[in-house]
Amino acid sequence: MTLTHENNRDHGGGLDAALKTYGGSRADWIDLSTGINPVPYPIGDVEFATWTDLPDKSAFENVVDAARRYWNVPKNAAILPAPGASALIARLPALAQGGKVHIPAPTYNEHAAAFSFHGWTFSDDDPDACVLVHPNNPTGHWYSEADLNAPFCIVDESFADVKPERSLVHRADQKGVIVLKSFGKFWGLAGVRLGFAIGNPVLVQHLSNLLGPWAVSGPALQIAETALRDFAWAETTRDRLKQDALRLDTLMFSAGAKLEGGTTLFRLYNVGDAEKWHTRLAEQKILTRIFPYSKRWLRLGLPAPGQWDRLERAL
Repeated sequence: MTLTHENNRDHGGGLDAALKTYGGSRADWIDLSTGINPVPYPIGDVEFATWTDLPDKSAFENVVDAARRYWNVPKNAAILPAPGASALIARLPALAQGGKVHIPAPTYNEHAAAFSFHGWTFSDDDPDACVLVHPNNPTGHWYSEADLNAPFCIVDESFADVKPERSLVHRADQKGVIVLKSFGKFWGLAGVRLGFAIGNPVLVQHLSNLLGPWAVSGPALQIAETALRDFAWAETTRDRLKQDALRLDTLMFSAGAKLEGGTTLFRLYNVGDAEKWHTRLAEQKILTRIFPYSKRWLRLGLPAPGQWDRLERAL
């Protein structure tokens, strides 16, 4: 019996499946099905010892200090580096006794899958927990502090680095609040598999116990520390993402699409027949994202610098 972590839940990516259906090699394809920054942070040289040695305490302390400064984390909130935000999402429901959870839909489906696995039920009526994907994926909706209305609140800010002023991380020192951060999206380094949980020290320590020691690799810690201290790169990147998002909108509007939502890392369009658009672009080796709950929505990430002309021709 072969086990799979996907459990038939739909996600962006999945280029292997597209290759089986439409052919070609990975090099032939433009993958616009995710919201990952196509111009990643330049990681530079990674010390060889980070590959051969177990990461020591100082490596974790350094990246936590960088994260605290970068996200302006309250001093009484704890920070836990983890092997990807998904690893945290899978464990978060275990931090509270099972009950009712409110997860505004549509949104990233791994949260509901994790709570369901841990025996929670779903309700927006006096919930024991709530999950806010902030900004939401795929709609781009931003929430407010007033929406933190349950004893246990998870705020998934995987895409929030495009607008740090909208972050709710200043609430991370409040009882029952956990804020998630993803290193893979804004910095474009999803393969590093790094995420952060920020929140009440008791909850964060519980999460740390669930993950075990040395949960994050030495190379990931070194890369993240450098990137999180590079404020200039972050500002330049936000400006570029804004311009590229507008450029993508212009292309899609010319092809007849209407903007439905999104962020500057991904755009959500109403295209009428999303399956038709998805198939037409896939036949030209461009992978986009469609959703099982909408026949009209098509989501595109941003093309890399050398991919714009090909997308324009395909449209």
